[in-house]
Amino acid sequence: MPSLSVEILAADAAEPITSAGNAQLGIAVLAGIAVIVVLITKFKLHAFLALTIGSLALGAFAGAPLADTVKSFTTGLGNTVAGVGVLIALGAILGKLLADSGGADQIVDTILAKASGRAMPWAMVLIASVIGLPLFFEVGIVLLIPVVLLVAKRGNYSLMRIGIPALAGLSVMHGLIPPHPGPLVAIDAVGANLGVTLALGLVVAIPTVIIAGPVFSRYAARWVDIPAPENMIPVRPSEDLEKRPGFGITVATVMLPVVLMLVKALVDIVVDDPENGVQKVTDVIGSPLIALLAAVIVGMFTLGRAAGFTKERLSTTVEKSLAPIAGVLLIVGAGGGFKQTLIDIGVGQMILEFSENWSIPALLLAWLIAVAIRLATGSATVATISAAGLVAPLAEGMSTSETALLVLAIGAGSLFFSHVNDAGFWLVKEYFGMTVGQTVKTWSVMETIISVVGIGFVLLLSLVL
Repeated sequence: MPSLSVEILAADAAEPITSAGNAQLGIAVLAGIAVIVVLITKFKLHAFLALTIGSLALGAFAGAPLADTVKSFTTGLGNTVAGVGVLIALGAILGKLLADSGGADQIVDTILAKASGRAMPWAMVLIASVIGLPLFFEVGIVLLIPVVLLVAKRGNYSLMRIGIPALAGLSVMHGLIPPHPGPLVAIDAVGANLGVTLALGLVVAIPTVIIAGPVFSRYAARWVDIPAPENMIPVRPSEDLEKRPGFGITVATVMLPVVLMLVKALVDIVVDDPENGVQKVTDVIGSPLIALLAAVIVGMFTLGRAAGFTKERLSTTVEKSLAPIAGVLLIVGAGGGFKQTLIDIGVGQMILEFSENWSIPALLLAWLIAVAIRLATGSATVATISAAGLVAPLAEGMSTSETALLVLAIGAGSLFFSHVNDAGFWLVKEYFGMTVGQTVKTWSVMETIISVVGIGFVLLLSLVL
């Protein structure tokens, strides 16, 4: 981390809403997070309400006036939703078009038709990674589980040998790659460049998913050798369609926003002249909003119309895609409010001093904080949002690549050891027909491998960049 004086940062920072000392602030942070954890785990309160109450508790424990705490929370909520809300909505629309048009099934069937035997786990990683780009984790699981179960049953494969690579592909996309909500919020919180984060995220994601997917699945299949449960093979979404979009055009549509954002990042690095005409164009078309909007508009024709959707059916698809993300948007917004409250009471300054006094690298500290919150709350998104708020001041003075790596460190930490307080844990357990112990030995260990290998590659990149 660059050497920066605390005095300079303090001068540039917003005036804290409380003058509490570091000891009181530390206790306030622990108490605020504890309130959130207890409300989510013990009382099963929705994360939006837990984060809201936790933010107010944080301000109260820090001795801040209630009015100032409320102002900080609402300001952070508004800024976060303004920054990432539209992107989450556009990603949800694209994912729904991909699922309902049969585009996702087309990708799956095409790749599986060309893979067999030892190549099958690698094929499952590829399928999950491509489909996982625009889809939320839970939606990706619902789409892929039927395929995993069918392939395992018809090909007489071990369920874990096929299932773990698919889950690894989805999980890595969810934790490390925008436009998923967690990485988007972290990018917004620390002021990272989305294109650079996406590019470095892919560099980290590829070896991570290989190790946690096909490689680890060999051992998982030995530890838990179970057949695919017959009663869990549901009807695939596109079975009632007369036609569906082709493989090439579907992949091109899914990859369009990724390509546009990567082009912008590349031009920014190579040209590095805001007045250059080419850079001006790529700055527009490669911005997340335009890139995702372009993919949605293109997808209406290449996916929706290709599947025979009428204008009314397209409108219905878009409408249905937005309803399920209301909860996600509220959680993300409340997380932004919590982050702003942390900053305004002076916690960021405390974290900065702690990092300098104890000589803990910023990337490792960010990972450890995300790990702790993940273990406590069970939510990767909550862990990412909270950790990003805590370590945001560390990004001051960092280079573009360093802030991108900070986001990836947080994302890797947010995936650590999913257990019984994580909804994803139970989703995987029930779909695969496993016991709690079997789920821990496979799913939980896989998530931990992703987290540890992910931070390992992030730290290696930090030595190079």
